[in-house]
Amino acid sequence: MNIDKLYSIFKQQPLICTDSRKIIQGAIFFALKGENFNGNKYALKAIQDGCRFAIIDEEEYKTGKNTILVKNALETLQKLAQFHRQQLTIPIIGITGTNGKTTSKELINSVLSSELNCYATKGNLNNHIGVPLNLLEINAKHEIAIIEMGANHQKEIEFLCNIAKPTHGVITNIGTAHLEGFKNLDGVIKTKNELFQFIAKNKGHLFVNAEDELLLNLSNTIEKTTYGYKGDISGEINATTPLVHVNYKDSIIKSHLIGDFQFNNIMLAICIGDYFNISNDNMQQNIENYIPSNNRSQIIETKNNTLILDAYNANPSSMKAMLVSFSKQDYTNKICILGDMLELGEYSKKEHQKITALCKELNLSCYFIGGEFKKVNNDAFKNRQDFEEHIQKETIRGKTVLLKGSRGIGLEKLIEYL
Repeated sequence: MNIDKLYSIFKQQPLICTDSRKIIQGAIFFALKGENFNGNKYALKAIQDGCRFAIIDEEEYKTGKNTILVKNALETLQKLAQFHRQQLTIPIIGITGTNGKTTSKELINSVLSSELNCYATKGNLNNHIGVPLNLLEINAKHEIAIIEMGANHQKEIEFLCNIAKPTHGVITNIGTAHLEGFKNLDGVIKTKNELFQFIAKNKGHLFVNAEDELLLNLSNTIEKTTYGYKGDISGEINATTPLVHVNYKDSIIKSHLIGDFQFNNIMLAICIGDYFNISNDNMQQNIENYIPSNNRSQIIETKNNTLILDAYNANPSSMKAMLVSFSKQDYTNKICILGDMLELGEYSKKEHQKITALCKELNLSCYFIGGEFKKVNNDAFKNRQDFEEHIQKETIRGKTVLLKGSRGIGLEKLIEYL
């Protein structure tokens, strides 16, 4: 079946399903495959449970006219999303970066949604599967969209851009992350710059941090609006208590975000809001109303401690930024619980050594958790379970506790002990 014909089916009831455990009535089921699953096995069940069609790529699972055999189900999903994108005429903002892309996306969405019907990537579904699924949710009612793009190897952002075709672009920053896939920082730079190159080729518009020399150089010949302390759209930090307050024009915007590095995310949202003519009052109100969730810079008050939970992800640049900001906060009893930074490959030992040294330099009291920290610090706990046993014996009370680490360490599970 060609994409035109499949798109005609999709238009009749534009719903997509990829999980047979979460069936959407009347949807098209795509039988995706992974290392530990084969969606083709569940195609018939998906139809029996309410899906209208199932797209399969293994002939043995074709059971009737409602199962559509294609060469590759994932590629068909991507091509369908690309075809759907070509029918859309709204601005689409592509956003990527080493740190802050999800928080920035949520802030931008909060600002734009105050006056426009804005679609934004759900959660962090920002890869070769998530981007197509998000694009296929955009409908005629939407006036603008924000598509987050993640990558862990070169050419991935270019691939996603060719599907999403963003008209506007943002790279929040470029730092050390996923070095196992990128090999080195140059690989990260080349990959993130794929977004800028797509925007340049298609005569789009960028939003660029005025204080980031690397991003300014990469965007040197591309139409852009800058933001920051000295950008086209400028502001300054009013206070971090530890929540960030920002002076913008005649207002003090009081966010619920932790860490002075969040200033750039706030100014980016303001910059894009200004570009799309959102009123200052609506921008301020919606930034102030945004409360982070999902283990991203959350403040949690327990009966024993105040927790700053930032354990959705971690890489050397985000870890450093959070530790430096935390060290500046005026707490008398603050400690850090830091988990391994994953996917750093051959750079892992060096980067974990740097973080250990930084904690000492900042005079921060820290617990380190994970095999990577254990390689550079004998006092580190080999895993979260070992640390749980420790704090059940030596309870932590009356502290402000920063929890920061990669998602795989599961630091959020420590909340019940803190």
